[in-house]
Amino acid sequence: MIYIEPELLKKINVWLTPTFDEDTQDVVREKISGSPDELKESFYKNLEFGTGGMRGIMGVGNNRINKYTLGKNTQGLSNYLKSVFPGEQIKTAIAFDCRHNSKSLAKVVADVFSANGIEVFLFEDLRATPELSFALKHLNCHCGIVLTASHNPPEYNGYKVYWQDGGQLVPPQDAEIISEINNLDYASINFKSNTSLITYIGKDVDDVFINASVKNGSFNTPQHAKDDLKIVFTALHGTSITAVPETLKRAGYNNVHLVEAQSEPNGDFPTVKSPNPEEPDALKMAIELAESINGDIVIGTDPDCDRLGIAVRDLNGNLKLLNGNQTMIVMTQFLLNQWKDQGKLNGKAFIGSTIVSTPMMQALADGYNTELKIGLTGFKWIAKMIKDFPELDFIGGGEESFGFMVGEFVRDKDAVTSTLLACEIAAQAKANGKSLYKSLIELYIKYGFYKERLVSITKKGIEGAQAIKQIMIDARNQPLKEINGSKVIRIEDYQESIIKDVVNTTETVINIPKSNVLIYFTEDGSKIALRPSGTEPKIKFYISINTNLDNMSDFDKTEQLLENRIDAILKDMDL
Repeated sequence: MIYIEPELLKKINVWLTPTFDEDTQDVVREKISGSPDELKESFYKNLEFGTGGMRGIMGVGNNRINKYTLGKNTQGLSNYLKSVFPGEQIKTAIAFDCRHNSKSLAKVVADVFSANGIEVFLFEDLRATPELSFALKHLNCHCGIVLTASHNPPEYNGYKVYWQDGGQLVPPQDAEIISEINNLDYASINFKSNTSLITYIGKDVDDVFINASVKNGSFNTPQHAKDDLKIVFTALHGTSITAVPETLKRAGYNNVHLVEAQSEPNGDFPTVKSPNPEEPDALKMAIELAESINGDIVIGTDPDCDRLGIAVRDLNGNLKLLNGNQTMIVMTQFLLNQWKDQGKLNGKAFIGSTIVSTPMMQALADGYNTELKIGLTGFKWIAKMIKDFPELDFIGGGEESFGFMVGEFVRDKDAVTSTLLACEIAAQAKANGKSLYKSLIELYIKYGFYKERLVSITKKGIEGAQAIKQIMIDARNQPLKEINGSKVIRIEDYQESIIKDVVNTTETVINIPKSNVLIYFTEDGSKIALRPSGTEPKIKFYISINTNLDNMSDFDKTEQLLENRIDAILKDMDL
């Protein structure tokens, strides 16, 4: 007989009551007798909302994704919606991705909403996350749900909540809803579906969304330039296959080559180690196809189609994967130029980014005399900027983790419209005898050569969570005084909401919501950020450095110097 701590046993016993079906109870009993470590992992805490909603491993227990944890979320959300919108017929939209159980879990969520008298628009099959953000507003819904775990491994699923504006939950709604959920017990969940309140949606919404994507992502590219751009696209077994090829087709791009082996949605993601376009290996098959047909640009999207990875020809004609910061810079500059040419940069527009993304966004904003707003990690904060400043026009913006948003018609990172935008930039550059990569280098020459690298350290389970917590405690209690020989001159602590000027020994208050992020700035212009992931068992280190670049012929040499400098920083920090 294994020993189970009393507090843990109390949580487990709840799942052995008649509130839970027999199959669930049987699995719990099996874990009690044969899988004590897995049992503890499944029950030791409640699954929490992070930067991208709630994500977790599927299975039984309150620290797992299952019909009961999502049912409890939905019951709490239903109660909250009825308290906030009394007397209204509340409406919600629900989408889901290609992952195992996503479709059935989406139906569970729809059943609970409808059981609570809430009207539901449920997509008939998998759809891209940005389409949910769009559909929510298009159908005048009060909230929306996407069942997805983005680029996490196959055993994960998740639950993202969107509000009336089409953006994900932000304060104060997030804390109020979480409080409502935490105050519920599982017996309070109403699973008895009212089918009359559930409407299935599909092509009717697809057409409106795709046409809106074409409208927002097209910028007067001549047809001959579109025809001359050879595009390779991979859906990485995800939802983008439902939207991206058709969007490119309607925008006039016919020279598109799909990676057929990765076009079929599949929650096992069988051809990749990770369906994450941030990982170079994820685009391996697409790059091989591009090499065989002499393609100009390679684009791949993650399973729920909000992130995109891009590879383009470098100065030597080799395909090179851009990082999220580089993609963001090229896209933002292109949009700024379009707005400038149209006479729309009138002091009432802004671009958006995040605290861990490249500082080059500020240099770009200054160059166009346009405001840059910077928020916490996650596109919900960029969407909140749009809501908080209705008097300003949102041009576009992104974050280092391969996400970008074009305008405000979708209020989350959007790989559909961004894929089209990338093709517009590449097609126009090629038609003008240049390339997207050369355009990036020209920006480095003009605004400074900024180089970034992300280092992620995975630490799974209870012990891993504690290790990550300790790393952040140590970084705060024993802050670095210098990094790679350069003195630390400023420390931004977003958990304590304090900026410490080390040189002048002064402190100022950070006026954005608290977050477990610590950023060092050094005398030589280096920026090093530490942040535990809000969606994965990882701690992330974001390194950004910069120097001047005088001309294109010095690019390779200067890039190598910057790479060496980042290597030295990582060595100095024992990473």
